[in-house]
Amino acid sequence: MTTRSLGRDITVLGDALEAPGVGFIPVNAFVLHAREPVVVDTGLGLPDRDFLRTLSEAIDPADVRWIWLTHPDRDHTGGIFALLEAAPEARVVTTFLGAGEMTTERPLPMDRVYFLNPGQRLDVGDRSLTAFRPPLFDNPATVGFYDDRSRACFSSDCFGAPVPDGDLAAGGDAGAVGPEDLRAAQLFWASLDSPWVTVADREKFLATVRPVREMDPELVLSTHLPPAAGIGLIARMLDTVSLAPGLEPFVGPDQEALERMLAGFEPAGSARAAA
Repeated sequence: MTTRSLGRDITVLGDALEAPGVGFIPVNAFVLHAREPVVVDTGLGLPDRDFLRTLSEAIDPADVRWIWLTHPDRDHTGGIFALLEAAPEARVVTTFLGAGEMTTERPLPMDRVYFLNPGQRLDVGDRSLTAFRPPLFDNPATVGFYDDRSRACFSSDCFGAPVPDGDLAAGGDAGAVGPEDLRAAQLFWASLDSPWVTVADREKFLATVRPVREMDPELVLSTHLPPAAGIGLIARMLDTVSLAPGLEPFVGPDQEALERMLAGFEPAGSARAAA
């Protein structure tokens, strides 16, 4: 994992997973250095990741007051219970559904949960964070937010895209990806991560994109895309997302394709030895 500061207000905790045949998928968490500091998601739950140690490079975990869980999928919750222990005054911002989903693995302590729905606001001392439902999502408990002080939109999985390089995925800038490559990768991600959009009513879907345009963010911080800065880049990303209804659904490899891939991973000579 890497840490990277975006101005005085935000630290990106960057990570990535390689998906064979797809590329590298960024997996970001964030720290918003508000008067009441906010950690946004808590990374992967893999045994070789130490979210708390990486977080400590950006902030003393004991100073954290809010843990904004954009949704309870495992690539967003890896370090949440370690952080709750290290940050005794922190509360988890989620929804009724999000807290309910967490009970299927390990329940959140309900006295430390704060329910917040799209359209509501959270006061974090020196600013107010406005919760919203991103246009694209893979979990119905998804809630992102807009910080009008930093003009940053925290979009959860929305705007995600696999990238060709692991260093770019874990610590780069979305602007480093060529416009056509980024457009193709974001449309691919939309069909893979939000398959429902392929059958969505276009006008109803565009009505969910419009509020993000009206935010006019200067920074888009997606879990699955390197940070995207600049109104021009973000406008192009919004135009791309608007194309999602009617995409061809993603269809993954079947068993025959899996067996071909596994055969390709066999060390040289193993087949002859078996014979």
